[in-house]
Amino acid sequence: MEVDKKEEIKSESSEPVVTPWEVSAKDGGKIDYDKLIDQFGCQRLDESMIDRVQRLTSRQPHVFLRRGVFFAHRDFNEILDAFEKGDKFYLYTGRGPSSEALHLGHLIPFMFTKYLQDAFKVPLVIQLTDDEKCIWKNISVEESKRLARENAKDIIACGFDVTKTFIFSDFNYIGGAFYENMVKVGKCVTLNKAMGIFGFSGEDYIGKLSFPPIQAVPSFPSSFPHLFPGKDNLRCLIPCAIDQDPYFRMTRDVAPRLGYSKPALIESTFFPALQGENGKMSASDPNSAIYVTDTAKDIKNKINRFAFSGGQDSVEKHRELGANLEVDIPVKYLSFFLEDDSELEHIKKEYGEGRMLTGDVKKRLTEVLTEMVERHRRARAAVTDEMVDAFMAVRPLPSMFE
Repeated sequence: MEVDKKEEIKSESSEPVVTPWEVSAKDGGKIDYDKLIDQFGCQRLDESMIDRVQRLTSRQPHVFLRRGVFFAHRDFNEILDAFEKGDKFYLYTGRGPSSEALHLGHLIPFMFTKYLQDAFKVPLVIQLTDDEKCIWKNISVEESKRLARENAKDIIACGFDVTKTFIFSDFNYIGGAFYENMVKVGKCVTLNKAMGIFGFSGEDYIGKLSFPPIQAVPSFPSSFPHLFPGKDNLRCLIPCAIDQDPYFRMTRDVAPRLGYSKPALIESTFFPALQGENGKMSASDPNSAIYVTDTAKDIKNKINRFAFSGGQDSVEKHRELGANLEVDIPVKYLSFFLEDDSELEHIKKEYGEGRMLTGDVKKRLTEVLTEMVERHRRARAAVTDEMVDAFMAVRPLPSMFE
């Protein structure tokens, strides 16, 4: 459920491709999110829903809501309807642990999920798909499980409430009621349908074909009998990037046939590479992203050297024409991570009209990201193995609902 562009990108393709494992824009351009909404059949989040979140939670909507990072949904209005009537729900998100160091794009769904947990005061399950990465990335079982625990430390560092949060790895947890639901889902989806939804081919491992039910069933409360006993009708809200939508289109089709509620989704855009929105964000290219392990010097160097600028070729031309904010990566990153709305608008106005230079914008971005990464590093250093064990322990959550 990663928010960044996937590592496998077919830049030579003339048609846009958006799957859980592959994201590429037409002719190397930008993703057309309006077309993606039409293609997938989800809905765009509008201002009235964001205002409603503020009214129901009595807190300012998260910056990712205010600025359209999370921009689409499925049945989010129904979640809000139920909440307004006093009915709770639970959150479900996840991480595929394919690398030891996370970059900022990996943190986005967890930062937003933390806000949702705090705002609505609801429980959360976080799936670590170590089995998936073992199959797709050709990582050993042992290494996948190790990476899952390391990634769990970064997730916990985001500040989740241990009394409302259950983190599980597929290798360690699958069995019992969870596996029963997997089998039920597996009996509802034909091979032809799976190939149509996910693009599987005869060259894919059969393990890939068997994975979709694993990601589907955490959206059914009966998969967690220790958390939600007798609450099989509890609704689930899934924050994720829109490339994960195929998994849950399948899940929403199957759920009523099994007697479960359809999961609701709130979906984000993709986090661009430093080199631009048509750039490749790759674990093999450390200069394509800012990592939570980067030093202040690393962050400064990456932004100054690699962050694609919409500024003009010369100061004189820039003063005359201003910056192209549509392609400028420093402005896009500030739109994700600069909390102050008025400061962001000031930067966009001054930069867009040529009064602020590229170097000034990159300097401000460097300050924002350095502070953010340092804060995360301190929080991560405080996460012990015992804390990981506590989050991953199969136990009732004492403060599941307030």
